[in-house]
Amino acid sequence: MSFWTRTHNLSRMSLGDLLRVFFTYPAVIAYLLFGIAAAAAAAYLYRPGDWLGVLVAIGLAAVIYPLVWYVLHRWVLHSRYLYRSPLTAKTWKRIHFDHHQDPYDLRVLFGALHTTLPTIAIATAPIGWLVGGWSGATAALSAGLLTTCFYEFCHCVQHLNTKPRSTFLQHIKRLHLAHHFHNEQGNFGITNFLWDRWLGTYYESPRQVTKSPTVFNLGYTEEQAAIYPWVAALSGGTRGDQNPRRFRVDPDVRGDRAA
Repeated sequence: MSFWTRTHNLSRMSLGDLLRVFFTYPAVIAYLLFGIAAAAAAAYLYRPGDWLGVLVAIGLAAVIYPLVWYVLHRWVLHSRYLYRSPLTAKTWKRIHFDHHQDPYDLRVLFGALHTTLPTIAIATAPIGWLVGGWSGATAALSAGLLTTCFYEFCHCVQHLNTKPRSTFLQHIKRLHLAHHFHNEQGNFGITNFLWDRWLGTYYESPRQVTKSPTVFNLGYTEEQAAIYPWVAALSGGTRGDQNPRRFRVDPDVRGDRAA
């Protein structure tokens, strides 16, 4: 029986469980396959003298990725206009609302491929082409796809009910869980919180900001559902500031949440 037909509950997985299943997830397989294909294309298209442009393209892709994620996370996924149209309500529900409704559900942790793949391509390939031609474009695309795998793995670790050994993972997990369980209007990064710091949305501890009443429903309240009913119809209603699953949270995070 496939793992995906047995469980999807991150709070009941160990890091070993996650390692065994991460690379079987369809989205991860797609990112890896497309990333390898793009790297192969870059090698095929490479011409003598292209090395500097290719290296710059890869570097720019790695640098711009956190900014692109921040912009999309803050001003698209956490905006309130996507649920106001029947054309985008279903997509918004799938790619972010469901994740905040149940942060432990692995099935909705990853973005939908029909939204993520074009976004990665648009964010990386044009810049790569400008500095390195077609070999730079495909190299940048490969870097973006493989960086996405790294981001998604860290994102999974942040939702495990275990304390990572790595100081870096402990730090980013604490910040990300505060985004999910205390105030969703800050800490928009996943592995890089530089743009949160620069744009005023970073908070080190939940004690620094007030508890948000919309941390689980992202502002899609009963009042909003009465006007824009499409997400509620698909979700069986809305949810206020209540944890949809009363799973135990990492002690380091629970202490801050109680503050």
